Amino acid sequence: MKFRTISLVSKVMVSKVAAAAVCLTLASMSSSASPEASPTIVVKDFMFQPMSSTVKVGTTVTWLNKDDEPHTVVSDNGAFRSAAMDTNETFSFEFDQPGTYRFVCSIHPSMVGTIVVQ
Repeated sequence: MKFRTISLVSKVMVSKVAAAAVCLTLASMSSSASPEASPTIVVKDFMFQPMSSTVKVGTTVTWLNKDDEPHTVVSDNGAFRSAAMDTNETFSFEFDQPGTYRFVCSIHPSMVGTIVVQ
């Protein structure tokens, strides 16, 4: 009888370990499947920071103006155009097509940046 008791205890322990492993696997799968945070490009010191970003198709990029001057975000191919953004205002655009998107501040044309959509 003792042998069966030990065998039963072993089976219960193995089942608990297996259940824990399944829980950990599911937890890691759900965290890795969560959507990535939307990238933010900060407009500061008359620059886009970062000046270049690579994102996946379907990603929404947000520009945040942290300067005391107004700025715009205008793509060279006409895909998007913001209004003038004052301090702490944002502009967002969803990139639904792959390609390279160059953009500029129309008020300050020396401010340039690039988004590569894969």
